[in-house]
Amino acid sequence: MKPIDAIVARHAELTAIRRDIHAHPELAFEEHRTADLVAGKLQEWGIEVHRGLAGTGVVGVIRGQHTADAKAAARMVGLRADMDALPMQEHNTFAHASTVPGRMHACGHDGHTTMLLGAAQQLAQSRDFAGVVVLIFQPAEEFGGGAQVMLEQGLLEQFPVEAVFGMHNMPGIAEGTFALSPGPVLASNSEFKIRIQGKGGHAAMPHLAVDPIWVSSQIIPALQAVISRSKSPLEAAVISVTTIHAGDTFNVIPGECMMTGTVRAYTKDTLDLVERRMGEIVTGIGAANGATCTLEFNRIYPSTINHAHETAFARGVLQGMLGEGQLIAQAPIMAAEDFAFMLEKIPGCYAFIGNGDGAHREPGHGQGPCLVHNSSYDFNDALLPLGASYLVHLARQWLAKSE
Repeated sequence: MKPIDAIVARHAELTAIRRDIHAHPELAFEEHRTADLVAGKLQEWGIEVHRGLAGTGVVGVIRGQHTADAKAAARMVGLRADMDALPMQEHNTFAHASTVPGRMHACGHDGHTTMLLGAAQQLAQSRDFAGVVVLIFQPAEEFGGGAQVMLEQGLLEQFPVEAVFGMHNMPGIAEGTFALSPGPVLASNSEFKIRIQGKGGHAAMPHLAVDPIWVSSQIIPALQAVISRSKSPLEAAVISVTTIHAGDTFNVIPGECMMTGTVRAYTKDTLDLVERRMGEIVTGIGAANGATCTLEFNRIYPSTINHAHETAFARGVLQGMLGEGQLIAQAPIMAAEDFAFMLEKIPGCYAFIGNGDGAHREPGHGQGPCLVHNSSYDFNDALLPLGASYLVHLARQWLAKSE
């Protein structure tokens, strides 16, 4: 196997779709134009369309023609792509750069959506399979947990898929290469707020105050001891304090300090340990300094954990498509992904498609690296036929296999 010739022939059409989406980025749960574009293309290709899950979500249903028996005809497999952009300013100036100030497709969701559209068009035209392919165009991956919302609003009840597959582009991995592994591949994402209530006073008389900034300076390094001394060195986790807010002027000790940050981990046991130790440290250091310190800890996304069987299946599909050295193991990374919610409910696999080193970018790109969440990023359009073909082969072969 290789990229499907009919999809390769439509490369220019897919590129135009991807660049149109890139030029019109929309944030979480605001993907109205993008959803309209997706639904319009699916309807144009004769695909059954369902809208309304998570507000702007779109689900397409393609029923195969090879239905030898009722059991085969009822089988379903899910393919998922995300549609939302990020609240950041694009520094690229090429023709398809963002037309919306402060909004940018800096993570490649425009490419993910287009690859699934390319697969949808091919599957709809051929329908050379038994069973049903469910196309899940999900809003709000970056903020808001759109996958979780779709699940809560009945995604699986309406479309009871046996397995679900997703894909993300990965800068730094060579173009034409895929990476996937079983087990944890992306971390859980938790957010925390630490409020330090001290006692304000004159900066020249600190003994009459309880300085919350001084307390914060003790808490920050103590939190890092959770990583180096409380958990097993064989278990990965990250604690990052990312904001500190306190005070208004140079000669006043403020009464309060607020810190926020993120925690990443691969296992629930490690996350439980980190949360417990953070609470003990925050409370204890506050009490030792005469301050009242509280920790608010919110678990946002769980860890993305690929199922062994589905990952082996996806690897087998890719082995039939790729050349020697183009299929590699994916080392776990500490970024998070709300596809994790789907993998908690349904067996599946999340793969990574190499986006290259940025050499694909046209004149007019920003001077920064072509990394996700970077203002100079752009999805590599050369990937569109390969990614779409992978999704087509994946769906066909899944529905053809014995249960």
